[in-house]
Amino acid sequence: MDLLQQLEQELESFKREYEKFEKGNKSAGTRARKVLQDIKRTCQDLRVSIQGVKKEGESQKPEEDGSASETV
Repeated sequence: MDLLQQLEQELESFKREYEKFEKGNKSAGTRARKVLQDIKRTCQDLRVSIQGVKKEGESQKPEEDGSASETV
């Protein structure tokens, strides 16, 4: 499953549990906190994934040594 889709599903789950908690269901509060922990974990995984893509892009760029600008 795509990490972004997973995050969206976890957020929807949190919203449902939090609404139940606001209505007085204390067990839903526990479940909401658990889902928040899952969201935190998924966000960290997304951050690592994004950083990996950024580093791949940086390593594929050709090195600029200035020699191209010296041709006259």
